Amino acid sequence: MGRDKAQLAYRGQTFLENNIHTLRLSDIERIAVVLGHHADEIQNALKLEGVEVVINPDYRLGQTSSLQAGLRAVAAASSPSRSKAKGGGGDTASTEDELEAVVLALVDHPAVTSATVMKLVETFLNFRPPVVIPTYQGQRGHPAIIARALFPELLALGPDEGANTVVRKYRDQTRFVMVDDPGILLDVDDPKMYNRLQGASDD
Repeated sequence: MGRDKAQLAYRGQTFLENNIHTLRLSDIERIAVVLGHHADEIQNALKLEGVEVVINPDYRLGQTSSLQAGLRAVAAASSPSRSKAKGGGGDTASTEDELEAVVLALVDHPAVTSATVMKLVETFLNFRPPVVIPTYQGQRGHPAIIARALFPELLALGPDEGANTVVRKYRDQTRFVMVDDPGILLDVDDPKMYNRLQGASDD
């Protein structure tokens, strides 16, 4: 598509700025963004005030390395202060007094609504499952909430293993939450999907 996904335009902002805005509307107070390729360019070009920026020097190893960089950063920084969640290019969330979970918001899913994120967080707070996943018309999407108890397993993954390697182990304990939000399925990975996204935003 010619540009880093974080900088693609959507509804008057970039993908990344949209994600940050959605998380803030969802009453998520702590937001962290994991950057790798084009990190300097993105920081200079976008409005990232009030978010934690985590640089992943191993971004060439793939998405799992970015997830791990984010988990290490938020776990190390968690303290008894009130914090709720994290989101963005690869985002995370904490609740109550300590970091209990992360909201993994992917930059290529900019159409997710704040109502969806709030419903997922509410489900986590009510039931404390290891994983919370949204569904729309029977299909699973993003973002997901991952409990801190799973961090060690996620951090132990090799570069060729995805987070689903761990998530699948907890399928029987996962909370699937039905939402009226097709944005959870809209993964913008190519120009065709980007055009579809832009068309939906004009409706």
